[in-house]
Amino acid sequence: MATVSGDFQLTMDELRVVARFAAQSAQEVLPVYEAAVPGDPRPRAALDAAWEFVNGARRTKLQRVTSLDAHRAAKEATTEVARLAARAAGDAAAAAYLHPIARATQVGHILRAAASAARIAELDAGGDAAVGDMVIEQARQRATPVLISVLSRYPSAPTAKNRVAQLMSNLDSSLRASC
Repeated sequence: MATVSGDFQLTMDELRVVARFAAQSAQEVLPVYEAAVPGDPRPRAALDAAWEFVNGARRTKLQRVTSLDAHRAAKEATTEVARLAARAAGDAAAAAYLHPIARATQVGHILRAAASAARIAELDAGGDAAVGDMVIEQARQRATPVLISVLSRYPSAPTAKNRVAQLMSNLDSSLRASC
């Protein structure tokens, strides 16, 4: 089994678990982007690349390139929900290259897609924070022991600066509490 080393080791199987978690969240919100920006294939290409890796393909430049393209699409999006949905797809593809470096910023590569999906749900519900909290709880429930093990190798998520970061921090705390 191939491993990636840094401050600790990550196996390809562990990276696939992380990518699956992110891809599941991105999959749920991709239609939001596609409705807002019809004809832009970049976020879907990133999500497809993430699923290829999750389903056993080697990680290649495909995940890197499509992730960057999806993040560019997010920067160009004209609505917050479209931006968040494109970024979630980019995060899913980027998860194949999660760095084994003990920095809190790496937690975003694990949990930001789920937090973005929660924020999209809130916005779709007129800003209802309870809806976002419910989506975070659903993400917590689908987190596997392997995902939590990987997460626990990193410092806690950075202090919340915006609502997505706050949701990510809430998910991070709840997953660590379940250890």
